[in-house]
Amino acid sequence: MREPPIIKDMPPKVVEVEVLPPEAPRPAHRAAPTDGAPIHTLSALILVAVDSLWMIFDWAPPIWLLAIPLCFLAVFVPTFLIQKHLKNDSNGRALTFATILAVLAAIPTPITGTATGFGLLAWTGLGKLFRASPPK
Repeated sequence: MREPPIIKDMPPKVVEVEVLPPEAPRPAHRAAPTDGAPIHTLSALILVAVDSLWMIFDWAPPIWLLAIPLCFLAVFVPTFLIQKHLKNDSNGRALTFATILAVLAAIPTPITGTATGFGLLAWTGLGKLFRASPPK
């Protein structure tokens, strides 16, 4: 085939164009899944894990100078990242929940066994982990 293909002269075909209204603008970030709990379950589990360490630190107050900031950071950093990326919260909302949980973890006594801790864990939806799965 050394010759180009022959194109027949045909009249142009008229096609009707459908004009749609402009698309509504999308939100800047993804909407958070609405499961009712403002705090992600993993954030609550981190709080429970770090807060349970205070059972050991209760008997050694001199260690508190190091334990309080470390417990704060051990909860703050992962909670902020979980709330920001898994729960899709804004920076301010993730920072707020991370600070609240980190302060609770840094209090030099285990709070998960108290009424405050029970209320907080119920608020986070942690009870969903322990419910029986629905029958199939």
